[in-house]
Amino acid sequence: MIRDVTLRSLRIFEAIASSSSFSRGADLMGLTQSAASQQIRTLEEEVGARLFDTQARPIQLTDAGRELLRHARIILAQLNIAADALASLEGEFRGQLHIGAVSPAHYFAPRLMTAFRARHPQVRIKLTVDKREMLLAALTDHQVDLVLSGHPPGQTAFEVEPFARHPHCLVAARDHPLAGRRQLTWEALRPESFIFREQGSATRQFLEHLLEVEGLQVNADIELQGNETVKQAVMANMGISFLSAHVFQIELLASRMVILDVAGMPKWLDWCLVGRRERAVPAIRQAFREFVLAVGAEQAACVYSADPLT
Repeated sequence: MIRDVTLRSLRIFEAIASSSSFSRGADLMGLTQSAASQQIRTLEEEVGARLFDTQARPIQLTDAGRELLRHARIILAQLNIAADALASLEGEFRGQLHIGAVSPAHYFAPRLMTAFRARHPQVRIKLTVDKREMLLAALTDHQVDLVLSGHPPGQTAFEVEPFARHPHCLVAARDHPLAGRRQLTWEALRPESFIFREQGSATRQFLEHLLEVEGLQVNADIELQGNETVKQAVMANMGISFLSAHVFQIELLASRMVILDVAGMPKWLDWCLVGRRERAVPAIRQAFREFVLAVGAEQAACVYSADPLT
C-alpha cells in the first residue's frame, strides 16, 4: 500500500520518464544524477515495484512504471489546477500553459501567444510542434494542456472548438509556366510534376482526397518531408505542390512563390482548439480558450489569393 509517496518524488519520476534519461530528468529538476537515482530507488521501495528497465537503451518504463506515470501526470495536473485556482482568487493568472500545435499552426501560434501574454504577462507559455496523433496522445497523458489542430478528432474524450478557417492552395515557383494564368482547370494540372508531402501527413491526405474527387491522376514521383523542404523544392521549380497557406506567407509576399489560380481553390478546413473533457478546468486554460475563440480568427489570418495584393 502506497503511503508516503511525495509530490517531489513524483515530479522527479515524471521528468525522468518523459525524457527517457536519468541525467536529462535530473537536469530538468535541478538535481545531480545520483540524487535523482536515489529518489527513484526510494519511490520504488515505496510502491514495491521496479519502475525502470535500466538495462535498456534508452531506459524504458516497466509495466508498473507506465501505470504509475499515468496516475502521476493526473495528480500533478490536478495540483496545477489547484495552484491556478488559488492565483485566480487574487485576480492573477500564473503558472505554465503548454500548447501543442501541428506544423502549419506554428506559423501563427507565436502571434497568438504574444497577444495572450500581453494580457497575462505572468503566464509562462511552452509550445510543442508535432504530428497530430502525437499531440493528441500527449493531451491524453496530460503532457500538454491544449492543442491547435486542423483536423478535429472524433474521440469523445476531447472537446473540439473551431476558431478560424484554414485555407489550402496549389503553389508554384514565380517563373513557372502556369504562374499568372487565370481560372486553370484541374485537367490543366495533369502533366505537372506534383511534390507530395510524406506518407501520414494530413496535408498529403487532403490532396489525395481532392485528386480523387476530381478524378485526376498526376505525376506523384516526388515525395519530400516537411513543409520547409517542400517550399524549397517549389521555389527551385521542381514541381507544384499543395500546402496550407500559413506555411508560405513570407515566400508569397517576397514574390518567391505564387498561388495558382485553379477553379474551386483555395480549399478550406477549420482550425480547432482541442482540449480534454474535464470537470475542473484550470482558470489559466479557460482564459486561453476564451481568448482563442474571441481573437483566434484575427491572429490566424493569412493571404490566400492568387493575387497577394488583393
